[in-house]
This record gives sequence, structure tokens and C-alpha cells, in this order.
Amino acid sequence: MPFEKVQPEKLSHSVIRQIELLILRGILCPGERLPSERELAERMGVSRPSLREAVAELQNRGLLTSRAGAGIFVSETLGGAFPAALVRLFASHDEAVFDYIAFRRDIEGLAAERAARLGSDADLEVIGTILKKMEAAHAKRNPADEARLDAEFHMAIIEASHNVIMLHMMRAMFDMLREGVFYNRQVMFKQRTTRDMLLDQHRAINDALQVRDPAGARAAVEAHLDYVQNALSDQQIADRHEAIARLRLVHERERG
Repeated sequence: MPFEKVQPEKLSHSVIRQIELLILRGILCPGERLPSERELAERMGVSRPSLREAVAELQNRGLLTSRAGAGIFVSETLGGAFPAALVRLFASHDEAVFDYIAFRRDIEGLAAERAARLGSDADLEVIGTILKKMEAAHAKRNPADEARLDAEFHMAIIEASHNVIMLHMMRAMFDMLREGVFYNRQVMFKQRTTRDMLLDQHRAINDALQVRDPAGARAAVEAHLDYVQNALSDQQIADRHEAIARLRLVHERERG
């Protein structure tokens, strides 16, 4: 019969599994510092030698890294999907910008649908809390804070979808998301698009999530990102028209 004696698990293996799950589930983030060795050993109820053995193995696996005099950190390499030069290249070419928005529309629409079905009450409370912060920043007319919170709002929906592959994929792209939000808002403000409209779109997303309406949540996210895409497209057309008009103006002035 294919049975073997059950072997007691080493404490270090239990520590490894717990830290791995915290990283996998996105609770421990790239670059985050772990508590001190003594504090972590006390929290986990293990000896410091067992903890050291676990940390060494996690370092060998590339999940943790040590910094002299600073401590143990979750590896930064877990957070980067693209090198900075490629992110800048994406941002400077219209094809990539619009593909990125289309990608976000598809992924975040799915995430919102999942969050409405699978998100816990605490997940939805986090999303609602970030929206309240957006409203406060809006009232103070602080566009930088609004843009930062906008990115956090969208990431909170990804987290509430409880799909670890989606979570890590989008978290790795967070810099692109954050810079995209800043860029998108800059363009729309240039068009004199009302900030109220953007906030209302996020309220609509939150409202659908809070009543656990998967189809409504997905539709609200898709409507928001369709709006962003259309605003960017309209601004490109306006910029081209402005460039042509300036050439005409220069020519007219030269003619006297």
C-alpha cells in the first residue's frame, strides 16, 4: 500500500509557508521591511534559529533580501513588470497608451465584477474609505492627492477581486497605473473636463460594489475608462488642430 509515516514538520518550514502566503496574497508588498528578528520570532512563536533558517531559505528563493544595518525586506524584484525605460517608452507612444487603457478596461472590469461577488465586507470598506478620501481631496482642490487616491482606489478593487495572479500582475504594473492616472487627469483638466464628473464616475463604481452588483460594477468601470480613452483621443485631435491653427497664424502675421 502506498502509505508512509507522517513526519513532523520543521518549524522553519511552517515559517516559510506563512511568509510565502503573505507575499502571495499581496499582504506583504515588495520593498516592505519585516519586523526585527526578535519581534518576528515572538509573533510567530518560534525560536530565533528556526526563524533564521526560514529567512535564509526565503532569501535563496529570491523572496526576501537583507540590507546591511537596515533589516530584512520583501524583494523589490517582485514588484517590477517592466524596466523604467520601457515604461517611459510606453508613455510616449499613442499606440501603447491606448492599448494600456484598453487593457485596464478589460482587467479592471473583470476585477470589479469579481470584487462585487467575492470581496469581503472589509475589502468593500477599504474601497469606500479611499473614495471618502478622494472626496476630501476634491473639496480641497488638491489634484495631486486626487490622482494618487485614484490609483489607490483602482488597486483596492484589484485586491478585492481575490485573484493572486491578477493582483501581482497589476501591482507589478502599479507605476504605469499611477503615472497613467496622473497623465490622464492632466489631459482632462486641460480640456476643462469637470473634476466633478470624474468623482461621480468613481462614486458609481463604489455604489455598485457596495450593493454587490457584479454587472453594475463592471459596467461602471468600463464606462469610466471609456470616458478616459475618449478624453485622451479628443485632446489629441484638439492638439493637432491647435498646431495647424498656429501655423496659419504665423503665416498670416508674416504676410503682414
